[in-house]
Amino acid sequence: MELKQLRDELDRIDDAIMALFAQRMATVKKVAEAKLQSDAAIADPEREREILRRTSAQVQPELTRYARILMHTLFDASRAYQRTLMRRGEAALALRIRAAVEQTPKLFPTSARVACQGTMGAYSQLACDRLFEAADIVFVKSFEGVFSAVEKGLCDYGILPIENSSYGAVNDVYDRLRRHHVHIVRGTRLQISHALLARPGTALSDIREIASHEQAFGQCSAFMAAHPEIKVTICENTAVAARMVAEGGRPNLASISSPECARLYGLQVLDEGIQNERGNYTRFICIKRDMEIYPGANKISLLLAAEHRPGALRSVIEQFSMLGINISKLESRPIPGRDFEFMFYFDLDASVYSPALVDLLGDMAENTEGFKFFGAYSEV
Repeated sequence: MELKQLRDELDRIDDAIMALFAQRMATVKKVAEAKLQSDAAIADPEREREILRRTSAQVQPELTRYARILMHTLFDASRAYQRTLMRRGEAALALRIRAAVEQTPKLFPTSARVACQGTMGAYSQLACDRLFEAADIVFVKSFEGVFSAVEKGLCDYGILPIENSSYGAVNDVYDRLRRHHVHIVRGTRLQISHALLARPGTALSDIREIASHEQAFGQCSAFMAAHPEIKVTICENTAVAARMVAEGGRPNLASISSPECARLYGLQVLDEGIQNERGNYTRFICIKRDMEIYPGANKISLLLAAEHRPGALRSVIEQFSMLGINISKLESRPIPGRDFEFMFYFDLDASVYSPALVDLLGDMAENTEGFKFFGAYSEV
């Protein structure tokens, strides 16, 4: 047979499949109505396993894997349809999201009281300056201090690094996002250029110790590998490290910090651009205690714990796929106290102006373990 004839045959088969699919979904609707009457759960893992065993036995062995993929897709579609049919009013999260869209001011503030970790010259401060024209910056010692200041209402907003393009996620921030009651309201990307700073008159050959944040050391690992004789000292912040060099009076101590810190603290640049990658970027998030969703929000961040079974994470991803949503980031973190079980952080390229997505998020919040909606926001 010619290719066109084969494709015509496939079209006829597809038409027959769609007729059966419509018939199946009509029956799924009746199942949903029966479950509403009996208050039964949407998912029935034991029945799904029985169906997989039965249908897999009906095809040739080389088609078994593909038959299972087909049936899993049908299960996902059926569960999604049942959730829509069995929804009893709007979920609490869906109501909160819609209220935030309505009540948030149309313009992001130009000034506010903002918590940043570190001191003057910190990259968080530079990110803050990009987001706010005239921020009243409150410097705190740690990431925990930023979360605490915002959660307790001591500051309106907080700035935190969350991911670096060459060194990966800032796990400490991800873990604290899970524990604290805050929301992401905006994000920004900052190009990071690290410099080696020391007191004036110092030569690179004089340096015996370098202080900086662990992320900075990771981003400059090639430079550090070229100088294995130099001691590494971890500081809470790159700008704090620069200030320590300026105030310490030691000619053999240097810091990996921003070039801006050289000007702020009267230090000499011994080497610049020492990061591994020239295109070295860090994502920063701006957090607030209350949910705010500003016009133009096109990114959603959330957390959930998929069931500890084969295909559980795939089923979650499939729900977003059915709405045409791109997952731009998926990060796993261990669940404390549960060996080899994980939570998953998602960044979605999506808008809360989609009613179907808001309803899905509401359903997930009520039916998915460990679900947490961090916010809907835009990056500038």
